Amino acid sequence: MQRNVFGLFLLAIFAGLLGAGCATDSRSTLVIYSPHGKEMLTEYETLFEAAYPDINVQWIDMGGQDAYDRVRTERNNPVASLWWGGDSPTFARAASEGLLAPYSPSWSEAVPEGSKDRAGTWFATYLTPEVILFNSRTVADSDKPLDWDDLLDEKWNDQVIVRYPLASSTMRTIWGALIMRQESVEAGYEWLARLDLNTKTYAADPTQLYLKIAREEGSVSLWNMPDTYIQSETNGYPFAFTLPSSGTPVLNDGIALIEGAPALESAKLFYGFVTTTDALIHQANTYYRIPARTDIDSTALPAWMASSNLKAMDIDWERLTTDGPAWMQFWDENIKGRGKEYLESIGK
Repeated sequence: MQRNVFGLFLLAIFAGLLGAGCATDSRSTLVIYSPHGKEMLTEYETLFEAAYPDINVQWIDMGGQDAYDRVRTERNNPVASLWWGGDSPTFARAASEGLLAPYSPSWSEAVPEGSKDRAGTWFATYLTPEVILFNSRTVADSDKPLDWDDLLDEKWNDQVIVRYPLASSTMRTIWGALIMRQESVEAGYEWLARLDLNTKTYAADPTQLYLKIAREEGSVSLWNMPDTYIQSETNGYPFAFTLPSSGTPVLNDGIALIEGAPALESAKLFYGFVTTTDALIHQANTYYRIPARTDIDSTALPAWMASSNLKAMDIDWERLTTDGPAWMQFWDENIKGRGKEYLESIGK
């Protein structure tokens, strides 16, 4: 008798699980590709779904370059409808290939020239400075690197951890800027080869980068300011940063609809939702994002944005867009993990 009762109990559980598995989500699906990190993406998924309960947001956290690669691969059968985050050269390349759908938000005139596509396919949401990140527990304030060239000092040998650049639009921009900072592309390759001598490893994704620095597998890195702030202030990692004294690349961090996407109307709603004045002020105060728009009340933004000693590097963005991919390919094939051999091959 007890066996029969127990068997019926198991059967009821199985039937319940089967029923749950067969249940379908009646909401429409909106897929978003974004490098903005689980903290901000999770919050805006929750807020948006509360405002639009008939839409199921599914974001995929990936580097800006990975997002571009996915959008290009899926161009004949798009999966995502919105691409939220990445540098302007990557968006410009996608626009030139017909991967982005024209769409001008209500605030388009508040974005300066150079921070948007002239054809209206992408617009910058944030200005993202690049910084030198370091472990504040292992690097004394008096010893921290103050400029890019400081990273070539042999005292940082085996102490540099780098996010693998080919998958990251942030790192591609940093690499390209550091090449153009030199008097020639060849001198830029030499600089990156010298940095490679001090590099312990190239992390596959941001999470691995954060963990390796926090675990003291390395002490310094090259990364972006907002994520460094978030990992320190929100997640408690022992991270600090310096703004390079000679100047730093400041990315135009964009947003765009994807051409031929399956949920363009939902994507437009989300696009508008995360780029309102209130949303941008919240993102500035909570996620350290500097708005690209010029019509945001500066008194509503955090004090550090006004007091920062940020010196923007002069970047030829068109050259980075056209020549950057070839530079990255050369670095990946000839310099990554082979800095010593490369320097020897050029007699250095």
